Amino acid sequence: MSISALLSMGRYCCRCCCSRGLWMLSAPCCDDRRMCVCPGPRRIGIPVRSSSLPLFSDAMPAPTQLFFPLIRNCELSRIYGTACYCHHKHLCCSSPYISQSRLRYTPHPAYATFCRPKENWWQYTQGRRYASTPQKFYLTPPQVNSILKANEYSFKVPEFDGKNVSSILGFDSNQLPANAPIEDRRSAATCLQTRGMLLGVFDGHAGCACSQAVSERLFYYIAVSLLPHETLLEIENAVESGRALLPILQWHKHPNDYFSKEASKLYFNSLRTYWQELIDLNTGESTDIDVKEALINAFKRLDNDISLEAQVGDPNSFLNYLVLRVAFSGATACVAHVDGVDLHVANTGDSRAMLGVQEEDGSWSAVTLSNDHNAQNERELERLKLEHPKNEAKSVVKQDRLLGLLMPFRAFGDVKFKWSIDLQKRVIESGPDQLNDNEYTKFIPPNYHTPPYLTAEPEVTYHRLRPQDKFLVLATDGLWETMHRQDVVRIVGEYLTGMHHQQPIAVGGYKVTLGQMHGLLTERRAKMSSVFEDQNAATHLIRHAVGNNEFGTVDHERLSKMLSLPEELARMYRDDITIIVVQFNSHVVGAYQNQES
Repeated sequence: MSISALLSMGRYCCRCCCSRGLWMLSAPCCDDRRMCVCPGPRRIGIPVRSSSLPLFSDAMPAPTQLFFPLIRNCELSRIYGTACYCHHKHLCCSSPYISQSRLRYTPHPAYATFCRPKENWWQYTQGRRYASTPQKFYLTPPQVNSILKANEYSFKVPEFDGKNVSSILGFDSNQLPANAPIEDRRSAATCLQTRGMLLGVFDGHAGCACSQAVSERLFYYIAVSLLPHETLLEIENAVESGRALLPILQWHKHPNDYFSKEASKLYFNSLRTYWQELIDLNTGESTDIDVKEALINAFKRLDNDISLEAQVGDPNSFLNYLVLRVAFSGATACVAHVDGVDLHVANTGDSRAMLGVQEEDGSWSAVTLSNDHNAQNERELERLKLEHPKNEAKSVVKQDRLLGLLMPFRAFGDVKFKWSIDLQKRVIESGPDQLNDNEYTKFIPPNYHTPPYLTAEPEVTYHRLRPQDKFLVLATDGLWETMHRQDVVRIVGEYLTGMHHQQPIAVGGYKVTLGQMHGLLTERRAKMSSVFEDQNAATHLIRHAVGNNEFGTVDHERLSKMLSLPEELARMYRDDITIIVVQFNSHVVGAYQNQES
């Protein structure tokens, strides 16, 4: 069947990613296939993925199903690269399989532009005919493992670090990209001048600039906030005299975890200003550090510095553009500070922290240690409405988004939702040409009357560890959108203990014959020997998040399909996934309890 014949089957518009020259047919979303209204920059109108959506090779409508081998072989790029052109560099149409309510950033009319066919374009579609049978393409198990393990990292905490016996045995972390480049970041570090360990996941949007900066800088702000007055004075005196500084953090990084060397001096100067202010505010009296207050102050101060650096600018053109990119993009953050049996979680946005608890009967239960800051949180909705005049009650949150655009209600950066209109115009006009040419930076959100509408202030939760608290999962929303929290805790718990409790096979509303049931049982028994083949708990969890089928088991065929999707399509089915699994030392936690009882 030719492409022209496929086009005649219905009205189809293009889903384009012009920067890569890839054009493909999507599904009906325009009344006239000759004109496609495409939502603007990649920050707005990004489709959110769902594990429940059909995969191309088995459940998509016939036209798209036929094009899957063409996408894989890059044939459509050759044909439609000459057939169409686009007025905007970063356009992408939303998928018909994903409703407006599932878009992380909803399109706005200010971004609309058109993709028009060239004159006599029909002749370009007649030159080649294609087979109507889709090509099967599966990754082998070694190829799947190579993709899943590319970003995994593990760290075992020394049993005795010279100060105290650690309540953490170690942690595993991993990332699986959906965006290119990945917008998630992760960080883990040991506090050297105080007790405790910091771990965090950061989910960027409108690019990775803000999440990158926050992943590099936030832990230093937290560590400085926790330092006693004497240590701050010692560090400041060392800087003044040119002596070597006391190390504050010991980072635990994967080789792929990038740190910006170009901005290190700028970041250090801002951090030094912060600890100088802490020295001036502190009278030197020996008082206990309030961890909750320190976490809140660190989050708010870093966000303030990100905003201030963008307003001041930098003589270096590269750094000037960098700080503006950081400020105009955004990031959520979920950070845990573990010190003995004291666990604090500071959360800004919609990433989550989940505690895995093993009950006396060996079963697993999940304890949520953070709240999502979005429209599903009634308290957040009420907070936003109370911070603005009553005449804005209906416009502050529209279609479950902040000002109808942004899904998280708390985030770093995103100065489009924090600065006044005059300040935005002044910074953009005096900024580099790259910023001035960006359509998004010129756009003022609708009903923008009483900024700021967005805050980076975290919500801090405290939990005192118990022997039955076995592990902590920190993950960006890419995981929680694909898996229920109870399944996450059960899968990790079984992995860490090496005990797999067989659940009855649930078939839901599916009609399963006796032969099919026998096949399922045989397949499950065959997989039992390789259930714990992963050496990293986060990798094991990602394998389930991406590859689980309707029966709750990892399906290699499904996993292969999901991992082999082109990067232009992967974002339609899921988000970036970043996970840190922290395993606690139950014996040490129990010893702490015995000492205090």
